[in-house]
Amino acid sequence: MAQAAGLLDQDQFSCAICLDLLKDPVAIPCGHSFCMGCIKGCWDQDDHTGVYSCPQCRETFAPRPILRKNTMLAEVVEKLKKTGLQAAPPAHCYAGPGDVACDVCTGRKRKAVKSCLMCLASYCETHIKLHNELNPGRKHKLIDASGSLQEKICSHHDKLLEIYCRTDQQCICYLCTIEDHRGHDTVSVATEGAEKKKQLGATQCKFQQRIQEREKELQDLKQAVQYLKCSAQAAVEDSERIFTELIHSIERRCSEVKELIRDQEKVAVSRAEGLLERLEQEIAELRRRDTELEHLSHTEEYIHFLQSSKSLFDPPGPGDLPSITSNPHISFETVRKCVSELKERLEDVCKDKISMISMAGQVVGTYGCFTDTREPSEARATAADVEACPLCMKPLQKKQRLICTHAFCSACLERSVESLGLQCPMCLKALRVVGDQPDGRMTWKYVESSFGYTYVWITYNIPKGIQTGAHPNPGKPFTGIQTTTYLLKSREGQEVLKLLQRAFDQKLVFTVAATDGGAFRVVFNDIPHATDGIECLQPGFLQKVKAALRAKGIQ
Repeated sequence: MAQAAGLLDQDQFSCAICLDLLKDPVAIPCGHSFCMGCIKGCWDQDDHTGVYSCPQCRETFAPRPILRKNTMLAEVVEKLKKTGLQAAPPAHCYAGPGDVACDVCTGRKRKAVKSCLMCLASYCETHIKLHNELNPGRKHKLIDASGSLQEKICSHHDKLLEIYCRTDQQCICYLCTIEDHRGHDTVSVATEGAEKKKQLGATQCKFQQRIQEREKELQDLKQAVQYLKCSAQAAVEDSERIFTELIHSIERRCSEVKELIRDQEKVAVSRAEGLLERLEQEIAELRRRDTELEHLSHTEEYIHFLQSSKSLFDPPGPGDLPSITSNPHISFETVRKCVSELKERLEDVCKDKISMISMAGQVVGTYGCFTDTREPSEARATAADVEACPLCMKPLQKKQRLICTHAFCSACLERSVESLGLQCPMCLKALRVVGDQPDGRMTWKYVESSFGYTYVWITYNIPKGIQTGAHPNPGKPFTGIQTTTYLLKSREGQEVLKLLQRAFDQKLVFTVAATDGGAFRVVFNDIPHATDGIECLQPGFLQKVKAALRAKGIQ
């Protein structure tokens, strides 16, 4: 009985309702067995419908079956308990989402604890014992339970991937070593894994050092950003205060000018009104005399005429009748012109200062947070006339402009790629350098040499033309180029060929430069090329080409 118990599955004697060993087992008409208490409780809920079903197979019964204890099954369960069969495992022993399930368990599957690379199956604690008993003398490779056993098997030969090919950097089976990987540098997976683990320590140290460096840079950058925000806010507040004061000053000056004009108007009008009054008086006196003279001209009493006309014949003197000259077009035109000239000069000053302020802001945005002690005109001339690298803060050397428009020294960009990866150091966008190479064609073909080598024969053809805005000297003509270079046909050579094609498409292989005579022509950029079949066979040549391409973001 003990041997039988070892071969039986506990699920065969478990209630499908409570998942525990059967208690007072009863068999219903469909043949399934349950605890008497469990099935009664289940059917009591169906009394209102009059139809009763099996919780396992869903077969229905009507009327309600009479339940009787299955004494023989109860005795078997009791004997099995005494001979070693334990209670059903708790719920956490069963496989759930994300767990590796036992491939042998029927019904509800338990969690697998081991996987066999020979059987390509996973086993729970119960069935791994059975597996070991059935394979006592055979060496089956057991690993921790894994749900991806197929990945550890060679897709071509259905054999275990137990060998590592260092030449191709991949896991292979023993049949692969005599076919596709013959002659390659191979070791066991365990040996390579152990060596890689030894390297993890040094790699982790580098990562930790890099993390510390980046954390410090991050902290410095945060402080710089905070300082920049505070500085910008202070500049905004100061600018607002200064402009407010300027507005108030202009308003005061406006009031002063208006008051001055009104005062001058008042003085001029007062003087004119005094002259008007005197003129009116003089006119009235002259009219009175004219009237009296008219009366005297008609009198015939000469004695009275002579006595009265004596004073009338005397003309008014210079003091009595002043000479007044007036300009009917007199105005404050001169004042208006002065104010208009002041407005134009203020606008010119504002434009000039706003331009300087804008340039100062661009300098801060490009070169970081710093205090410039130079005169504004000097700072403006430097920022406008000399384009500097944002990384080394020096004039650009072998300028490399990215597709995001940021430009750097070639050496600075190469160091940035080594530390930050393929991204712009300023905006962190994906790195893609765009060169100033003129339009042309790149073609290639395979050529057999007399020494037994096969070369990749690359032909570049760029016709002559006129430089555009993308070139160093727009508007100047340049001489084209037609040349041939060589690569060795190998796996690495094919890889370099693809990288060169990408570099050519991004206009990085050639540039336009002036010759000794002053004429411009198309020349190779700083990417190495072999102009004969011997040069491309030199050790390390392909590595040099890949390093130069990597510096330009091509890899």
